[in-house]
Amino acid sequence: MEVQFREFNPFDLWIWIEFETVPSSMEKQYVEELFNSWFYLGKLGAFNAENLQVQEMGIDLSYMDYDIEAAENVMMAPMHNMADFQYLGTWGRCWFDLGTSDPIALDILINALTRLSQEYVEIKRLIIGGQNEDWSTEDKSQSLFSAN
Repeated sequence: MEVQFREFNPFDLWIWIEFETVPSSMEKQYVEELFNSWFYLGKLGAFNAENLQVQEMGIDLSYMDYDIEAAENVMMAPMHNMADFQYLGTWGRCWFDLGTSDPIALDILINALTRLSQEYVEIKRLIIGGQNEDWSTEDKSQSLFSAN
């Protein structure tokens, strides 16, 4: 899976997936469940680089003291909004307002999509941000937003 970054605006972000073939309904379900799960974690503030106590501890986590007070005192970093996933031929796309979530969210998404592509759904390319010359984003009004 090729990964490309284009113009990046976290408050108005399109994420594009180019599949090897037109995705089946099962493949669409896998992709949508991954993105929905990622968004819900983001909406709850999971991608907050100010509180990575376990990561910063290193490999030896035995008897680690987790500082709940420190965790509660960091600035919130939630994602704000997600649109319905859309498909056109071999393309899929989704719009996000990543809010104040940290860029670690994108690393986690790329890692998950890489494994998904290796195991379940062959993804040719992931494009984060910008526009897609094959599919205009001019009309955001056509059932873009979901109930998320």
